[in-house]
Amino acid sequence: SQPICHSVIGGDWVLTRYEDVKSILKDRRVVTVNKGKLIEEKERYLKNRDQNIQALADSTKTFLFYMNPPDHNRLRSLVGQVFSPVKIKEMRPKIETIFNECLDKALSKGEIDIIEDIAQPIPVRMIGMILGIPPNDIKKSFNQWTRTLSRIIDPLIPLAEYETLNQVALEAQQYFHELISQREKDPQQDLISHLITARDESGKLNEQEVLSMCIMLFVTAQDTTVNTIGNGMLALLQHPDQMDKLKQEPEIIDTAVEEILRFDSPVQMATRIANESLKIGGQTIQKGENIHLCLGSANRDPAEFSNPDQFDVLRQKNNHLAFGDGIHLCLGAPLARLEAKIIINSLLQKLPNLKLASNKLEWRKTVATRGLNELLVTVIT
Repeated sequence: SQPICHSVIGGDWVLTRYEDVKSILKDRRVVTVNKGKLIEEKERYLKNRDQNIQALADSTKTFLFYMNPPDHNRLRSLVGQVFSPVKIKEMRPKIETIFNECLDKALSKGEIDIIEDIAQPIPVRMIGMILGIPPNDIKKSFNQWTRTLSRIIDPLIPLAEYETLNQVALEAQQYFHELISQREKDPQQDLISHLITARDESGKLNEQEVLSMCIMLFVTAQDTTVNTIGNGMLALLQHPDQMDKLKQEPEIIDTAVEEILRFDSPVQMATRIANESLKIGGQTIQKGENIHLCLGSANRDPAEFSNPDQFDVLRQKNNHLAFGDGIHLCLGAPLARLEAKIIINSLLQKLPNLKLASNKLEWRKTVATRGLNELLVTVIT
């Protein structure tokens, strides 16, 4: 009823319509939030004044989605080729191999948790391979790093959580600092070695940027994919007619995954700041005001999508905003799409009689992203 809402608390703007959200995502008059600076400002409110949250602030200052041109363009260009559609396509055999390993292990337990057994381990191993993380280093705590650090994009983080976030950021910094030191002595054909070369030979980035880039890629390459797979499998299990269509015609997986991304978006909100006064939808947003963009709501806008609340794996007109738009369009979108297509199609073909083990679902407590803590399914033979 009020698609452009000005909150009396905090003075922030909330946009929910597709046209408005897309417009702001592409508008050069708005900038992304300097999250590192915001985190530093939170420190004064912490109860335990003996602790600081500098590791968390340092880690996020140079996350790509919190940077603006020209620094954003400089850093994105260094890693963009690694995530190009051509490069990602070459990863298909590896994803399929890891999926089969994870599925075999999960089947030995009887009941399968799609999140823990399938959706989490595959993306972490894939981004680990891209970065150059030794396979023996991949451990369960890495999933906890991702689950914890992905909270930073939420605009409503309780103060009590910041010290925990900082501790995890410190652990991630220490790990990647050691790995970077190893690659300095013994370069490999991996992304970390590429970033080190860019730092030392061309001066295109500094030491902190190398470290932050590693942490950002490690976290974001997992979280979005895990949520996409979990939300997608849930939508299919709750809409058996659509699941049957995909089982019978696995070649429609492309449109099915795009519908999953639209119907239950893994990222629900993005925030921008007006860099100058601007008008949108008859409202004037003043310079310096925050603008919260509701991606999930925009993806259900009836003005853009016919029958928006209907889950339709054959939907054709589907220009959703699940991965954002404009210069901050998700860098890892091609990889997330490929992983989701392979995993979802493979699950349905190999385990055609999957059923929800429970109708009780526990969602992660966050505003900006949407994902399940677990998704238990039963394999009916």
